[in-house]
Amino acid sequence: MSHDTTMSEVRRRVTPEEWQTRVELAAAYRLVAHFGWDDLIFTHISARVPGQPGQFLINPYGMLFDEITASSLVKVDHEGQPLMESEYDVNPAGFVIHSAIHDGRPEVQCVLHTHTRYGVAVSAQKDGLLPISQQSIFPLVRLAYHDYEGVALRDDEKPRLVDDLGASNFLILRNHGLLTCGRSVAEAVLAMYTLESACRIQILAQSGGGELTRIPQTIIADAVNQSRQVTKGKGAGLAWPGLLRRLDRIDPSYRD
Repeated sequence: MSHDTTMSEVRRRVTPEEWQTRVELAAAYRLVAHFGWDDLIFTHISARVPGQPGQFLINPYGMLFDEITASSLVKVDHEGQPLMESEYDVNPAGFVIHSAIHDGRPEVQCVLHTHTRYGVAVSAQKDGLLPISQQSIFPLVRLAYHDYEGVALRDDEKPRLVDDLGASNFLILRNHGLLTCGRSVAEAVLAMYTLESACRIQILAQSGGGELTRIPQTIIADAVNQSRQVTKGKGAGLAWPGLLRRLDRIDPSYRD
């Protein structure tokens, strides 16, 4: 079966709303690869299937993130078991973190998890993310932490993960990596862009060896209001269309 046939077959079998989510989630995978946040085939980005409680889209296990397309994404239930036949494997263990958050936070549409070098480096620091850059103030106003319990394979870790995340959309998994979530794919991606940038700046600033200047808590406390003003109230929707245009210029095959 050709790829074009596979694409048209999948698109024919799903709702227009699911197809749109597939395109946006495939774009997120491509952007993670574009920004160098990927870790070969490991880590995941998941999204809810619109109008289908308990159904999610996730990467076909074994594909590099810059290979993922809308039609190759695998539909799974809350246990990570495939709901549509696919030529690709699924890694149920990798879905433990994602299913926990989707179950515990019904409003979350997308969960993005990374193992970036800068993110893991900051996650290993006792004080975590420091208030030393403009980028840091937006996660810091609602940043959560979860202690490392080994590779996330056990269901008994789920309630602790959800409790630690609370109402936050930013999570640092200590000694492990970063996680963001959002009411849309765009929100999760833009949140990760900010968190990853803050981590990278922190490692670069610390490598300079000089004393660091910390931002006062009073400024951090107003970060949500400042963000709303900067984005004209559009939030992630302000930058997302431009990111899709960038992908379309580089390689529009994520839409297939």
